[in-house]
Amino acid sequence: MTSSPSHENSSDDATKDENQTAIYYINQDVFEFCGYSLKIARSTSHNLGVSAYVWDAGIALCRYLEKANISFTGKKVIELGSGTGIVGILATLLGGNVTLTDQPQILHQIEHNISINIPIACRHRLNVRPLTWGEDHTKFPTDYDFILGSDLVYSSVYYSSLIRTLHHLANPNTIIYLASAFRKGNGSLSFHEVLLPEYFDCLIVDRLSDKDITVYKMSRIGKGPEDWFLT
Repeated sequence: MTSSPSHENSSDDATKDENQTAIYYINQDVFEFCGYSLKIARSTSHNLGVSAYVWDAGIALCRYLEKANISFTGKKVIELGSGTGIVGILATLLGGNVTLTDQPQILHQIEHNISINIPIACRHRLNVRPLTWGEDHTKFPTDYDFILGSDLVYSSVYYSSLIRTLHHLANPNTIIYLASAFRKGNGSLSFHEVLLPEYFDCLIVDRLSDKDITVYKMSRIGKGPEDWFLT
């Protein structure tokens, strides 16, 4: 990974929409995966919070996709909590028809990184949509071949909503890759060892012990939390 400062003022966008705050980008990081150089810019705009970072779990998931030589050619893919878009962008370059999702205020950052990484000829295979876990998930189809997510398990407040969303989006044939960093005090270990196995078959496929990051391969089983109250 290399890093170079990039102070790009998207004043043109602000001119088009007087109500939109100008977006700035700094620390355009370059990541090498699967023979591609991904230029990932992080926005300094307000309100992006944890989405304004490239987290180690996202890098770990991309590394796993590279190591496992996974191809998404012709496959329907959705990424949850896309943030900077790094995982979904790589999945697109690997042939997928990819929907990247996050909170509405994050989408401009994702679209910017798509514009500097995905050739115009491939952008018809990309879709960027807002998705609030546990609220908007029923507006999405259930025929995805793959669901991708990295560092989604950071606050227990969202765990039940995340499980409802995952279970709705997945059909019995959907493969889910979830990369998680375990942190003390947020219940992430219990989420993976107690909550997830109630609804998904979970297999550890990669682990970075030095960073306490685990990559899971999952598939849906049984009834979902919409069928009974999830505590």
